[in-house]
Amino acid sequence: MVRQVTAIIPAAGKGSRMGSELNKQYLKLKEKPILAHTLEVFQRTSLIDRIIVVACKEEVEFCKEHVVAKYSLDKVAAVVPGGKERVDSVRVGLDYCYPDTELVVVHDGARPLLTYNLLSQVLEKARETGAAIAAVPVKDCIKQVVGGKVEKTLDRRQLWAVQTPQAFNYALLKKAYASNLTDLIYDDAMVVELSGGSVSVVEGDYKNIKVTTPEDLSIAEIFLR
Repeated sequence: MVRQVTAIIPAAGKGSRMGSELNKQYLKLKEKPILAHTLEVFQRTSLIDRIIVVACKEEVEFCKEHVVAKYSLDKVAAVVPGGKERVDSVRVGLDYCYPDTELVVVHDGARPLLTYNLLSQVLEKARETGAAIAAVPVKDCIKQVVGGKVEKTLDRRQLWAVQTPQAFNYALLKKAYASNLTDLIYDDAMVVELSGGSVSVVEGDYKNIKVTTPEDLSIAEIFLR
C-alpha cells in the first residue's frame, strides 16, 4: 500500500502588520496571490499527494474560487475553516488527512518562495527521523531583553531562525496534538518537543521568507525576478 504525503497550509492569519484590508495571503505578488505561489510549489511536485488549506472561516469560499479554482490547483483536496490560533488550524488540518497518511508537511501560506530542493530535504529527513524542520543560522547578535533592558547576550552559534516547511510522521504529530497544549505554541515542532519528541534540523534558505510586512512583499518580488 502506498502511503500518502499530505501538505497542510495554514492560511487563516489576518496579517495586521501588512496594513491592508485584504488578508496578506491574498495580496498580489507579480500579479498572482501570495497563497497561489505557495500552493503551486506543492501542486507541481510528485512529492506531495494531497493539500489541505486551512483558511479564515469568512474566506473559505473566496479561497476556493479565487485561488484554488482560478489556478487549477487540483491537489487541494479541501479548504477548511481554521481555528483561533495557528495551532488550532493545524489541528483541524490533521483531521482531514487520510488514515493511511505517512508524512504531513506544514508550510505557511504566506511563505511563497519555497524551493523544491528544500521541501525534498525536509521530507527526506522526516522520513528518516520522524520530525524535521527547515531553519537558518541567525546572523545578528541576539540579546535577551526584559523590561527594556538587556538581561544577557545569547550565543548565536547555537541559535537558528525556524522556517517552514516542517514535516512529521503523521501518527507522531497526531498524537502530539492530542496532548494537552499550552497557549504559547509557536510552531508544530514545539508541539512535538513538548510531547517528548525529537526534531531534526535541515538548513533552510534565507530567501524562504514569510511575507508579513509591505517590505517583505517588495523583497519577495525582487527574489522572484
